[in-house]
Amino acid sequence: MELLIVIIVTSIVSTAAFTFFNNSIKQYFNLQQDSMQFGDMSMQSQRVSNVLRGLTDINIANSNDLTIYAYFSPNDTFVSLVRYYKNASNTALLADVTRMTADPPIGTPITSSLKTYTIIESFFNVSGLNTFEYLDSGGNNLTMPISDLHTIKGIKVNLAVPSTGPIANSKTVITSQVSLRNRKTNL
Repeated sequence: MELLIVIIVTSIVSTAAFTFFNNSIKQYFNLQQDSMQFGDMSMQSQRVSNVLRGLTDINIANSNDLTIYAYFSPNDTFVSLVRYYKNASNTALLADVTRMTADPPIGTPITSSLKTYTIIESFFNVSGLNTFEYLDSGGNNLTMPISDLHTIKGIKVNLAVPSTGPIANSKTVITSQVSLRNRKTNL
């Protein structure tokens, strides 16, 4: 009888301990994955902000699509034609980079040099939040569509990734705001 009681108590304690440690390990791995995604998103947000900060002109400005002339790499001699956009399924943020023969308006894009970079692999589409928001000189949001692209004096970039935590459909959002200082207005 005593042996039976010991076996029952041991099995109850073992089950409780296993459940506790199993849940703790799952939560730890979920937090670690969220942390890695947030770190990657933060790094990519800084990368996009640095490219935008050095842009010389804007070609297309939409809520989820932005085409600019900017230095994509620190080693670039001339600006490149850079297009940020979401893929067809809205699950990744991509950048198409086409090198130029010279700076605009003299240079032309070298179409054979087109490279597509994945900025964020697991992009989370937040309803009501645009990837790109455009600001006037007073810091106010410009309404879409923007008829005069030279009124854009700043750009907000909103990036989000899904969370693997216990809350379903949760997300982590980073917003960075860039002031356009190097923009040429004499082209």
